Amino acid sequence: MKVALIFGTRPEAIKMAPVYHKLKSKKIDVKIISTGQHREMLYQVLDLFKIKPDYELNVMREGQTLAELTSKLISEIDKILKIENFNFILVQGDTISSFTGALSGFYNKIPLGHIEAGLRTGNIYSPFPEEANRRLIGNLAKVHFAPTEMNVDNLLKEGYNKKNVLKVGNTVIDALYWIKSNKYSDLNKIRDKYKLNEKKYILMTMHRRENWGEPMKNVLKGVKKYLEENKELYLVFPMHINPIVRKVIKEELKGFEKKILLDPLEYLDFISVMDGAYYIMTDSGGIQEEAPSLGKPTLVLRDTTERPEAIQAGTARLIGTSADEVYKYMKLLEGELYLEMSRAVNPYGDGNTSQKIYEYLINMGEEVDD
Repeated sequence: MKVALIFGTRPEAIKMAPVYHKLKSKKIDVKIISTGQHREMLYQVLDLFKIKPDYELNVMREGQTLAELTSKLISEIDKILKIENFNFILVQGDTISSFTGALSGFYNKIPLGHIEAGLRTGNIYSPFPEEANRRLIGNLAKVHFAPTEMNVDNLLKEGYNKKNVLKVGNTVIDALYWIKSNKYSDLNKIRDKYKLNEKKYILMTMHRRENWGEPMKNVLKGVKKYLEENKELYLVFPMHINPIVRKVIKEELKGFEKKILLDPLEYLDFISVMDGAYYIMTDSGGIQEEAPSLGKPTLVLRDTTERPEAIQAGTARLIGTSADEVYKYMKLLEGELYLEMSRAVNPYGDGNTSQKIYEYLINMGEEVDD
């Protein structure tokens, strides 16, 4: 059996790494097609997990539109699929890399597995373009590897065959467990490097398109107001490489003394900083999944989330992006709410997702209906 893994962003690499190593350990012929969407951040993760792509696409250009990126990726991936004789393709999540990998596979009549399937917000424009991507990938997939029961229910309501929808957990938990098992002694040293071990801090990330501009400015206004009243707390903000994002952050936090602005962190460094945080504020989907395993309450800086399990489990709160709401929830975390959230159980899996995906692949075929 020959399997293609197609991905190009750092979050995808983190979540694909355990699958890659599981398949390799079981002697599956697996090849990686890297689209290189977040090239610098991507290769930090690949180096950590000792992964080398078999194919690297050089299609990223500053300022290109989603349409331009999509067309380039489909063309380049198609060339590779016509060379290799893949039996199966795996894509993860909801990026342009995942969508174009799925569509290229469909054009070449190669069965597709969608890892992290069934996430929905109900609004095709939020997040944009991710919500549309994951719905489109779902229409092309032979099998849907859903993280949670809620994701399974979403897919069944959309009419997908129950035999093709498997609840397996989320591979990001596999990756996090690998870090805790293999690199835990490094985490304290990393925080020393950033002079964070003696500080009480809130970790914050923001990068999604729908939060560019005014939403991000409003969030930072609320954060500044709260931290100006709480002198013992700092804001640690690893800034995304996108220049639009960095410009807003630097302008809004100019002259604010309680900030520690960092360049994008390598994955291991980020886990260390997350592990030392008091709590987390983010618009990232992956962090919503990882934070509960570290006991970190999470305030989600979005109006919608495709991960409502974290809200229902009590590990996260969806607070939007208004300055008043941000301030209000930061105040609430001074009380019992903090303890409730930090003790909640992670709903995203037990670290065995990659094994379940492997077990499906070796038994694929007649057991799953088209």
